[in-house]
Amino acid sequence: MSTPQATKFQELGGRVDTWMLCAVLSLIGLGVVMVASSSMSYAEMTGQGAFYYLNRHLLFLAVGCGLAFLALRTEIKQIEKYGYVFLGLCFLALFAVWIPGIGHSVNGARRWVRLGPLGFQAVEAVKLMFIVWLSSYLVRYRDQIGVSLKTLLKPLVIACTLVVLLLLQPDFGSSALLLALTLCMVWLGGANQKHIVAPAIVIGIAMAFIAYLEPYRVKRLTSFLDPWADQFDSGFQLVQAFIAIGRGGLTGVGLGGSVLKLDYLPEAHTDFIFSVFAEEFGFIGICVLVLLFAVLTWRAFRTGLDCLELNRPFAAYCAFGLGLWISIQATVSIGVNLGILPTKGLTLPLISSGGSSLMMTCAAMGLLLRISYELDRARRQRGERVDLPRTSAYRAVNVPVSAQAGELHASPAKRTRVEPGLGVSA
Repeated sequence: MSTPQATKFQELGGRVDTWMLCAVLSLIGLGVVMVASSSMSYAEMTGQGAFYYLNRHLLFLAVGCGLAFLALRTEIKQIEKYGYVFLGLCFLALFAVWIPGIGHSVNGARRWVRLGPLGFQAVEAVKLMFIVWLSSYLVRYRDQIGVSLKTLLKPLVIACTLVVLLLLQPDFGSSALLLALTLCMVWLGGANQKHIVAPAIVIGIAMAFIAYLEPYRVKRLTSFLDPWADQFDSGFQLVQAFIAIGRGGLTGVGLGGSVLKLDYLPEAHTDFIFSVFAEEFGFIGICVLVLLFAVLTWRAFRTGLDCLELNRPFAAYCAFGLGLWISIQATVSIGVNLGILPTKGLTLPLISSGGSSLMMTCAAMGLLLRISYELDRARRQRGERVDLPRTSAYRAVNVPVSAQAGELHASPAKRTRVEPGLGVSA
């Protein structure tokens, strides 16, 4: 009987996080089902055909899966090298919406960039690219950001500059999300809490003042506080959302059985898709949906912590940033539907119908899965089994020192590229 040939140390591959992958695929599947259920009646009433929004969703999902596949096959160290390029693209994307012939307005907001027949909401790409740049910045200045106020203020000033460009569109919801991401990431990157408090208070007061300057934002706030006071005008959306969620009860009225989606609940397939989901699947369905987002966030943060322990700070900060993005946006979207937060116009990640948001969220999930793959590969290259008890620091087990040195000094020409597989390696 022949003995299997040993795998070369440099050729060891990895596998993506199974829990993370299952959560992402489950959310994508639920999104397809809910877009179909919530949009068909509206599409028929507007004369676009029952499957118009579903077909559109599937098209953008296919593009998003392509972007995710591309991210999954790209080495994290290659992404890290182009941090400032991504920052430049953030500004370019937000300036492009004002270029005649490229940028255009939808419902009075100038947020869209048109490339041929395709329209793209620039801010969705900015969220991902800004997280990549900020992660690279935190790696370069991780020894200074905790002691130097100047080092801390630089990313905050850049974030505020991007927010100004977003407010000109206007896009208050994405502006608040970007600022929240920045503050959370610099704190996780080691910034002194005392240094963060003052800028956070100033930013909060400034955003509140900006919201107060626009009458429609003040109207949203007052309707959020008491939607029943004007239930046929400013509070109409929220009241209909309450009715939908209330009709769902414990187990829901069944898939396709929603009544509020029949032109009662505005934006039923986008901003308020959660209300339709709650009506059709009830409290039990809500718990399952929240659990899926919780699992995805948990695995993102667990992956980030493990990357820090393996001295992979850029991958760690990217994982933290992506986990924060998905969790904050999902929390805000659900909170708006439940009347806990004012209307922000943010979609429910991977669930709501929306081309730009869906594509970039898929790309972000591809990057997150790539990080989990490289983490597993790094563990295997250090001879560590993932099922061993965790210690305070990772150690190279059963791997000769010469092998580790060979990994560090092997020429690129001698290294064989191994692409991700499914499951968690043993």
